[in-house]
Amino acid sequence: MDLTLYDETDGRVSDAQLELIKNVLQFAAKKLALKDNTEMSVTMTTNPAIKKLNKQYRGVDRATDVLSFAAEENGDETPIIMDPEMAAEFPANLGDLFVSIDKVEEQAKFLGHSVDRELGFLVVHGFLHLNGYDHEQPADEKKMFGLQREILDEYGLKR
Repeated sequence: MDLTLYDETDGRVSDAQLELIKNVLQFAAKKLALKDNTEMSVTMTTNPAIKKLNKQYRGVDRATDVLSFAAEENGDETPIIMDPEMAAEFPANLGDLFVSIDKVEEQAKFLGHSVDRELGFLVVHGFLHLNGYDHEQPADEKKMFGLQREILDEYGLKR
């Protein structure tokens, strides 16, 4: 997977944490059998910045832990018609994740597990949303949270 990482936290995210994000998302992409040329980005940010995004795009005036912006949602756009060979080479853009390092640290402390576990949890959670999973209905929640736990456990980020 072609993953682009941005750190807008003034260096609060360590190189090891950036590497963790890359590795856990690559692991998750293989688990979902995504094409190698699948693209997405992750922006590490702070509570004030994510609060602004949350208000602007969701109408919720508070900081949140992770925001997912899918790139290829079903909309009114006219689809591009391609032959199968060309379509296989065309990268799929999943979209963008924004994660608050403040919330990562707050929630890790509150839940009593490591910052790395919380960071991995949030990026995998957002990644699954970008891949069409949600937790609006009980059956969907069971499916998404089960897969999320499976990915994290197999990767080695157990609670």
